[in-house]
Amino acid sequence: MHYPRRRFLTLAAGALATPAVVRHALAEAYPARPVRILVGYSAGGVSDIVARVLAQHLSERLGQPFVVEDRPGAASNIATEAVVRAAPDGYTLLLAGIVNAINGALYKTLTFNFARDVAPVALVSRSPLVMEVNPSFPAKTVPEFIAYAKAHPGAINMACAGIGGATHLSGVLFQMMTGTKMVTIAYNGSPPADADLVAGRTQVMFDNVAPSLPLITAGKLRALALTSRIAALPGVPAISAFVPGYASDVWNGIVAPKDTPAAVIDKLNGALVAIMADPKISAQMTAMGNTAVSSSPAEFGQLIAADSAKWATVIEFADIKL
Repeated sequence: MHYPRRRFLTLAAGALATPAVVRHALAEAYPARPVRILVGYSAGGVSDIVARVLAQHLSERLGQPFVVEDRPGAASNIATEAVVRAAPDGYTLLLAGIVNAINGALYKTLTFNFARDVAPVALVSRSPLVMEVNPSFPAKTVPEFIAYAKAHPGAINMACAGIGGATHLSGVLFQMMTGTKMVTIAYNGSPPADADLVAGRTQVMFDNVAPSLPLITAGKLRALALTSRIAALPGVPAISAFVPGYASDVWNGIVAPKDTPAAVIDKLNGALVAIMADPKISAQMTAMGNTAVSSSPAEFGQLIAADSAKWATVIEFADIKL
């Protein structure tokens, strides 16, 4: 069929414009039904609470219910796989965390690659860990702790909330970077680990701030340093002040299945950025030991890739196996 030149140019221009029109239409229509946010942990934990805060405000902003669905098990791998396998339409999301960046190197039989198989939407919170010791421990600063650990290799028991988690790997990273050696004592969560640290059965822990803060405030534990400084512990320095380059914050963010339309990702990102900028939300996050943050999808993707590579190196160095 022969088209006059002007007719051909008109059709070509329309074809080129179609993807942009489709993207705009997707963004305008989304969400048209309820959206699920999967969480890989039980109800009542910090991850569940963060997800419910986000769900409430996303519902208000976007006009459809955002429903939190807890699917605990296998260090969030059950929930993560469900999202990876879900339709890439923006109606199934995951509250991801640093554990997802760790699991690829820790679990050898995963059927998915987290960094490859999700579409980052936005980082929403960060939280430091606190390096804490029993008050009877002789070291009162990080340099004193390092000196003591080098003088007594293998004599310090380091508590953690589980093998391969952030509280474990943060301590392993500290040992790698300082040339020290400690004995890992793993517990099923922070509460029993904190209890033994208070009792003096262990000497140090790199713990989440939320469960530690009351114990530190009460004088039952001594905070030596933080993985990054926060207002809740204003006089406590960062570990990097004594161990240059040390960094080990935990984080949460929203991801979607790979190939979710960019227009949907951008709409969700815009809503999340606005939510995290709200002072009331910031205050809620602070109360949980978190700091409200926001990012572009690309920035969040870079963080996921960097942490995945970093913790794979730590796991390989220490030959950590479940």
